[in-house]
Amino acid sequence: MSINREALAAWGPTVLRIGVGIVFFAYGAQKMWGWFGGPGLSGWLDFADAMGVPKPLAVLAALAEFFGGLGLIFGFLTRFSALGICCVMAVAILKIHLKDGFFMNSILNQNRGHGIEYSLTLLLAATSLVLSGSGRLGLDKLIWRRKLTV
Repeated sequence: MSINREALAAWGPTVLRIGVGIVFFAYGAQKMWGWFGGPGLSGWLDFADAMGVPKPLAVLAALAEFFGGLGLIFGFLTRFSALGICCVMAVAILKIHLKDGFFMNSILNQNRGHGIEYSLTLLLAATSLVLSGSGRLGLDKLIWRRKLTV
């Protein structure tokens, strides 16, 4: 039995899209609705305000995470969903994590936050989805029924 490597490789974006989508759906749900132990929208807006992020942009970030995550899970508007997540992660890196270096604070030192390691990984994963699209399974393929190429 031989393995068709091209056919197998085409599943890569699907696996990445669903995994990243679950992560961002959960983060967005924390910010929007207070699910999974999150602060809810008012708590998120207070936190963002303390960091100097304008409230309209903080709301957009929460929406991008929640609906972008759902979009990625279902493969709907994949490139657009991933682009919104890229924007959120770029701001998180520059505004929050860059001052703490590269690595996450795995020993939970009280005097420093997490570095850019995790946010950069998510940014690169979302960038990959902007470039590749939804992969094998996804609503994008069903709705447009054509191969989206650059």
